[in-house]
Amino acid sequence: MSGTYLGMPAFPEAAREAVGDPTLRGNLRHATHTIRAKRARAVAEVSDWAALREAGKRIKDHTLRHLERYLVQLEEAVTAAGGTVHWAADADEANRIVTELVRATGESEVVKVKSMATQEIGLNEALEAAGIRAYETDLAELIVQLGKDRPSHILVPAIHRNRGEIRDIFRAEMAAWGRPAPEGLSDSPAELAEAARLHLREKFLRAEVGISGANFMVAETGTLVVVESEGNGRMCLTLPRTLISVVGIEKIVPTWRDLEVFLQTLPRSSTAERMNPYTSTWTGTTDGDGPETFHLVLLDNGRTDTLADEVGRQALRCIRCSACLNVCPVYERAGGHAYGSVYPGPIGAILSPQLRGTGSEIDASLPYASSLCGACYEVCPVAIDIPEVLVHLRERVAQGGEAVREGNKVVLRPARGHAAERAAMRAARWAFAHPGALRAGQRIASRTRRLHPRALPGPGRAWSGTRDLPAVPAEPFRDWWQRTDGGKGTAK
Repeated sequence: MSGTYLGMPAFPEAAREAVGDPTLRGNLRHATHTIRAKRARAVAEVSDWAALREAGKRIKDHTLRHLERYLVQLEEAVTAAGGTVHWAADADEANRIVTELVRATGESEVVKVKSMATQEIGLNEALEAAGIRAYETDLAELIVQLGKDRPSHILVPAIHRNRGEIRDIFRAEMAAWGRPAPEGLSDSPAELAEAARLHLREKFLRAEVGISGANFMVAETGTLVVVESEGNGRMCLTLPRTLISVVGIEKIVPTWRDLEVFLQTLPRSSTAERMNPYTSTWTGTTDGDGPETFHLVLLDNGRTDTLADEVGRQALRCIRCSACLNVCPVYERAGGHAYGSVYPGPIGAILSPQLRGTGSEIDASLPYASSLCGACYEVCPVAIDIPEVLVHLRERVAQGGEAVREGNKVVLRPARGHAAERAAMRAARWAFAHPGALRAGQRIASRTRRLHPRALPGPGRAWSGTRDLPAVPAEPFRDWWQRTDGGKGTAK
């Protein structure tokens, strides 16, 4: 996975700045609560939702266990259908492949379907460095691109912007990218959508190269699937002469029958719709219908390493519905930019540190960007136990040290705070193994309770800086039990 956003601090520092922005908090609160309520109603309509969720989990787990077989089957099917398959081990290789494919067409601009994979590898920036301009065609991605911004949500990348901000972006920036915004453009959703439609239409009609991701790939037929709500994806997938799709290797499903499960759970979990307004599928190339040339770039970029982790691999089940973001109390207040990744929220907190490793300051902090309330697990349509993976990754960070900034560099060194925690756990283990010492310690703690601080000193401030230490009871439980005969007798 490509590097973090330049200069990105650790999550606590970035989140502290985000929480101090009342406009951002208001935008996030309104959007997440609206989506959350709609999703709950859509899911409640399905009597067998729990069974669909379990089916999705099992399909994904089966596919991941036999990934090498299904990827080979997919390659054979795509090739037989007239497509060309490329394998990319990392972001640099994927960017090089796509850049060379675009250059081979002689074109200097491309239109893009919304794609998390291409954002993950920084494809737009790589194309720009090669003199190729990439135009985002999803409305929210267009807003982000024109505003020189970064996505902050998986499903709604511009969720942190309100209508007034979007109007101002369109007025100021559209002309530099093509057709300018209409005179007197207001912040009416209908007018904003029409301005985007007019701006993009000329790009659709002249584009010779389209770039997409895919929500799913069907191994048995070599079919790729994109689901979307606006129709821009279908324009990008059908009008250009050349189509290049960059897709993570985990997006594969074995059969069309398996796909049927996800086409029920994904729309309800993401946009709270019974089905996606646009579900586009394509299999290789067909004379006189759609692109003349099709290339599939299969992206690893840390996925194989993630697959090797028996606990962490469940993150690869993710179908990018964003339901976990919309229920997360941390995301709702901090927003997506604080995560320093194109994958924000709870899923980003477990996916990014696995794809990129925990060697950077931001990645070492992401597993701690959670209250472990479990709401993300409850809404996940493929039952990813995000809290379990978060705790697992925290253990990895604690054992491996932490990333710290030294001047302009970030280095990994043993974590003093975690070392202190390990020492405390060793002391607790010894105390619990020696009942007499434990009893004496409890009595001393009770008798000196008035002298106890309300916050921990030194490295412990990171924990107690936002919470009070629990008060020590007036007497140990053991003494109370003996004095009251287990609560049955009269206190002596």
